[in-house]
Amino acid sequence: MNTEKPLIPASNTEISVKRKSGAWQMWLIIIIFAAPVIASYVMFYIVKPTGGKTNYGQLVDPVQVAPQESLLPVVYGKWTLVIARPVQTCEQDEDHCLKLLYLMRQVRASLGRELDRVQIVIINTDNSQPSASFLQAYDEKVAGVNIFNMPGDEASKSNLRRWIDLDNGGEAIQLLDPNGARMMRFPVNSDAPDFKKMRSDLEKLLKWNPTGKYGK
Repeated sequence: MNTEKPLIPASNTEISVKRKSGAWQMWLIIIIFAAPVIASYVMFYIVKPTGGKTNYGQLVDPVQVAPQESLLPVVYGKWTLVIARPVQTCEQDEDHCLKLLYLMRQVRASLGRELDRVQIVIINTDNSQPSASFLQAYDEKVAGVNIFNMPGDEASKSNLRRWIDLDNGGEAIQLLDPNGARMMRFPVNSDAPDFKKMRSDLEKLLKWNPTGKYGK
């Protein structure tokens, strides 16, 4: 005698329950993986909180890309601290130039193994010839400083001058991302910039943003 139990087909109700359960599991997995992305978009594009500020420098929004025909090729590929000054005058102007250059150099040097991802660019606004001692102190190879002269043609020169002075920020220390876009300014009044806070901003950016080349 055949004692095996006959195969009983599942009812339509059981099939429906299984399908619903599988669908819920699939949507749960999608929600778990998508939640961080969705949250970041909501925070950035909808909420835009102003409290809890942790950055010292003033964020530039929207970012301002350096002129392609002049400065952009020089700054592209690295995080760049930019200051615009007449170099010859800068050598005698300790409070408004030399102290700032020294600070920029020291902030970069304090970044340790990350310092090669950062360069310093001085926009020489009068194209004057720097002295030998100045070149030695702010050498590109050792100190990571590049002296950039204003363009020769008037159109490019005016375009760069306008970019420097956007939002009346021409005197500030500017921070450009590796795409050549100005995204932060550091104040340069009598009490600023602050070495520790400025370094902290750079350290955070370098930690959380992997872009920016090592070496030249």
